[in-house]
Amino acid sequence: FSRVVLEIVAGIVPAVKVQVAYFERYGSEGLAAYERIVADALSAGLVVIGDVKRGDIGSTVRAYAAGHLERENSPDAITVNGYFGADGLAPFIESARRAGKGIFVIVRTSNPSAVTVQDFADSQGKRFYEHLAEQVAGIGDGEGLIGEKGYSCIGAVVGATYPAEVQRLRKVMPRQIFLLPGYGAQGATAKDCLSGFKHDKTGAIVSASRSVIYAYQQERFATTHWKDAIAQAARDLADDIRQTLDSEM
Repeated sequence: FSRVVLEIVAGIVPAVKVQVAYFERYGSEGLAAYERIVADALSAGLVVIGDVKRGDIGSTVRAYAAGHLERENSPDAITVNGYFGADGLAPFIESARRAGKGIFVIVRTSNPSAVTVQDFADSQGKRFYEHLAEQVAGIGDGEGLIGEKGYSCIGAVVGATYPAEVQRLRKVMPRQIFLLPGYGAQGATAKDCLSGFKHDKTGAIVSASRSVIYAYQQERFATTHWKDAIAQAARDLADDIRQTLDSEM
């Protein structure tokens, strides 16, 4: 199923995000399937983001980094947890530097209860996610981490379901590519995603999962072949983002 989805979307979207959890649930066979899907996506010319959300310190995070960024046919980038601070990110960054890859640090998530932790403020009113964003921006400016287009290989996960926060964080993290989850099934719209982009229409990747992969379950595709439904949903996503950028920026 995943291979067919890749074949369908490869000519429509520039990147895919593969959520490892849905493969890990099946143990070693699932992980083997994950590796095959990543390899297939790379072969199809897609930018591949491994949604693994790993994080730790010391030798443990070095093992995570090597396993997810430095092995043959590993993703172009992975999502990581920045809660452990700079030393928890350093091994990921070093692996990314060696392998010519990237990481997306979770800064602001798209789930409703994120506010209970990520909006916690210090005595000056600075929210936790804002503090983390400043850390990511500073670390991302490190030597050898900025590409020829002016973006760091250290990006940020910022939920599109909070557009005001996206706008605020774009100012804090000007060199970060934003991975914007929340479009589609979680309710975010193309307009909600706009502030994650820069004025030249670069700097963000909009992520839609269920609304594309399982499009055939939607009422509007009730009489459509499931492959055609996925293709149309992917085109609708791409067109929506493109047209909104063109009309609003």
